[in-house]
Amino acid sequence: MFRTLDIILVVVMTAVAAITYTLKHQAELKLEEVRRIEAEIKLERDTIDLLKADWALLTQPARLQKLIQTYQQELQLTPTASTQLVQPSELPMLKADLPVFHPADANKDGEVSQKEAKAYEKKAAQDADRISTGSVKPE
Repeated sequence: MFRTLDIILVVVMTAVAAITYTLKHQAELKLEEVRRIEAEIKLERDTIDLLKADWALLTQPARLQKLIQTYQQELQLTPTASTQLVQPSELPMLKADLPVFHPADANKDGEVSQKEAKAYEKKAAQDADRISTGSVKPE
């Protein structure tokens, strides 16, 4: 009746059908997960838009002015004087931006001793901490 080839083909067809069903089921699960994530993204975007609108309302100058007037005694706020503003060029240099040695301290070969380099680095760090602006009185 059934030949061996027929039995093998029936088994192969059954296996292929099972694999096809499994792949279809996994694809549906992934599609469901993608839809869930898209819904979460939309919710987050809506929340961000709502928070931006809320922030815009809270930071309106007219509203802030009313709050300042209402709570002036408790806050004791004063306007910023123009002499309190500093230009970026007036700020001290960052210690990370300091050179390690001064070129004048180098010998003929362009080398600097450890002692000279540390001394220069210490002096440069002290100089960088001093602020000389017209708005800040020197100590």
